[in-house]
Amino acid sequence: MAAAGRLRYLLTLSRPRFWLYLAGPMLVGVAFAAETVPELYDPGVAVAVAYFLLPANVYLYGVNDAFDAEIDESNPKKERKEARWRDDGVVRAVVVACGLLGAVPFAVLPSLAWPYLAGFLFLATEYSAPPLRFKTTPFLDSLSNGLYILPGAAAYAAVSGSHPPAAALAGAWFWAMGMHTFSAIPDVEPDRAAGIRTTATFLGERRTYAYCFGCWAAAAVGFALVDVRLGAVLSAYPVAVAAVFRSDVDVERAYWWYPVLNTVVGATLTLGALWRLVNG
Repeated sequence: MAAAGRLRYLLTLSRPRFWLYLAGPMLVGVAFAAETVPELYDPGVAVAVAYFLLPANVYLYGVNDAFDAEIDESNPKKERKEARWRDDGVVRAVVVACGLLGAVPFAVLPSLAWPYLAGFLFLATEYSAPPLRFKTTPFLDSLSNGLYILPGAAAYAAVSGSHPPAAALAGAWFWAMGMHTFSAIPDVEPDRAAGIRTTATFLGERRTYAYCFGCWAAAAVGFALVDVRLGAVLSAYPVAVAAVFRSDVDVERAYWWYPVLNTVVGATLTLGALWRLVNG
């Protein structure tokens, strides 16, 4: 494979539509943690955001695709917006190197953030890789996807010098669980055909919608316990999944709208936090 082809493949593998799923929570965490404007420009956090914007995504999805290569042969999603795993030595080396670069955030962030960073690397690996391979166990696959909010918790801890509010952490974890399980609905039939057990294959499509609604409702409640306005913003998710369920929109199409919804919600939260900061 030529260098340009490898680069295009690695960018596709990293899921550019989802880059902000890891880096975005860090920006939200910084905005809510900062008590002065200069704290928004913490150089260590900036380095960590750069890692979670691209290298962390190459590692997360590279591990996923490598251990799902056989399963993905029958997954039509890999023919369009994603790419099937290419068992290439250079690609494998880049994925491993991106995992090793996970040491950089440990070097630039204070020790208070380290448990969240360690949790991310552990879950990012064991979600897909043996021996635990959480993604093949119903409900553990959903629960383990709290990995997406751990970078944000690390950024909050680094800037504020304290752990995030427990209610916000729980709310964010429920949000990630809902996102993961909703994204698994289009894969129900390919996963069943491959003999893969997930929360979505266990529950079936109809009950999976209800599960996602419950996760996102719990997320809204968790954030509302911190500030009712945060809960109001997060209520967009249970409303959205109920609308998709009651509509004729194909879930696979709706799934690709969620990066937009996540960006809008994340930007709303961040701008609200910055408004609070600037206006006292």
